[in-house]
Amino acid sequence: MKIFDSHCHLDDPAFEQDRQAVIENARAAGVIRLMTIGVTPETSARAVMLADEYPAVYASVGVHPHDAKACSLPALEQLVRLAENPKVCAWGEIGLDFNRMYSPQRLQEQWFIKQLELAAGLSLPLIFHERDSNGRLLEILKSHGPPALKGVIHCFSGTEKELEQYLEMGLHIGITGIITLLSRGAGLRRLAGLVPAERLLVETDAPYLTPAPEKNRTRRNEPAFVKSVLLKLAEVRQADPEQLADTIWNNTCRLYGLSS
Repeated sequence: MKIFDSHCHLDDPAFEQDRQAVIENARAAGVIRLMTIGVTPETSARAVMLADEYPAVYASVGVHPHDAKACSLPALEQLVRLAENPKVCAWGEIGLDFNRMYSPQRLQEQWFIKQLELAAGLSLPLIFHERDSNGRLLEILKSHGPPALKGVIHCFSGTEKELEQYLEMGLHIGITGIITLLSRGAGLRRLAGLVPAERLLVETDAPYLTPAPEKNRTRRNEPAFVKSVLLKLAEVRQADPEQLADTIWNNTCRLYGLSS
């Protein structure tokens, strides 16, 4: 079984003391490729450094909606330069978050649109963050997204109607450890069965969103635990885990432009 953790944050301080062991643990669990995600120019630079250091690791660059208030044209120019590295395979995590509102809506939208334009010019797939945008992310994608939109809705937690629209746009759906949680994951388990197999990705968002059963013994999520996400997804879909793993591996490699 080959698994690709399509979204984690290996640069996080939670991994500072044992990052090498974390990557080795992942490989032992069959997780042999990892996408580490940039959310600011600084974390994007660290993501690229890690991708250069570890053969199994690939990187994305971007400015998260939480950090939109600190974004600028020079910051985005820095990201464009980072994206020249061949191990940068996506632009993101970008989008809208109207839940915590760490950045004003106006600035979130302004820099989201600008990053859509930059990523299109670089032909990079996009990694989207959406939380409580009440359809605004979809509106912006329809009005400002590139004609051939390629990307993934990271940590999907939307409605059935939103899911339908994302799929109509050709987007992939990222499934996290939430699907393993008894109460919180009930809605996601229902909707996960509606996603065509060729549009599914699995992810940890490590060190966050630890799945069950690992959640019972540790607070820190890590890429190895994405196997629990995949197994629960296979159970929900009544699918053979090996076959589903193979499909999702190919999906992820295809989205990020990597050989399978």
